Amino acid sequence: MTTVGLLYPGHAAEDDFPRTEILLDTDIRLPLFSTETGEDVYRADALREQGDPDRIAEGVEELRLAGAEALIWASSGGSFGLGWEGAHEQIATLARAAGLPASSTSIGFGRAVRELGARRVAVAAPYPDDVTGLFADFLASAGVEVVAAGSGGAASSAEAGSWGPDVVKRLVREADHPDAEVVLVPDTSLHTTAFIPELEELLGKPVLTANQVTVWEGLRLADRRTWAPTLGTLFASREPVLGKLEPKGIEVRE
Repeated sequence: MTTVGLLYPGHAAEDDFPRTEILLDTDIRLPLFSTETGEDVYRADALREQGDPDRIAEGVEELRLAGAEALIWASSGGSFGLGWEGAHEQIATLARAAGLPASSTSIGFGRAVRELGARRVAVAAPYPDDVTGLFADFLASAGVEVVAAGSGGAASSAEAGSWGPDVVKRLVREADHPDAEVVLVPDTSLHTTAFIPELEELLGKPVLTANQVTVWEGLRLADRRTWAPTLGTLFASREPVLGKLEPKGIEVRE
């Protein structure tokens, strides 16, 4: 059995993770601890507060007792909101406190883009424009070029968590760009696990969503590889996959 412990801010789309366990259909377990979030608002200072190391560490002991082999801070804004250096300091502090390998959703995005052999991405974020810009800056520090970015304008994680598949699909479709090799959907408050292949079929390219990347990054830390195409291209191949998908109803661009 492989166990990845998730530290998740508040309550929004945490039910994506039990669903992921079912879709993986293996001996992988994803115990989750909900941390206190403070003010639920998509604003830079609130995101930094959400990612305070003391808040994150609240659930470390519980997840250790659950058998966690690695820990993931399952938050995008609560990590990229600290900037590149701050996000890595945050995770180093968590790893020291837990005595376990640790990472975060935002750091996982940078690694997942490289896993797919990509450099240029589009971002489809639920955030206001300024918060989306913080994520784009973070990706730039990871060597990822953002060629287009769309913002959904949600005010909080509670609002984003209430969005259904049609809203997410529209956001992703409008944010896509011909030069983007992959589309990124940050924010673990969005429900996406049930329809990632639909998003990829819609665009004809890989799509990385926050909850998907969170689990993939945790399994990477635990040195566990698994094949689960129902969770999208990231879980369907160990080789770079660009150019293998054809857009739905669109001819492949040369």
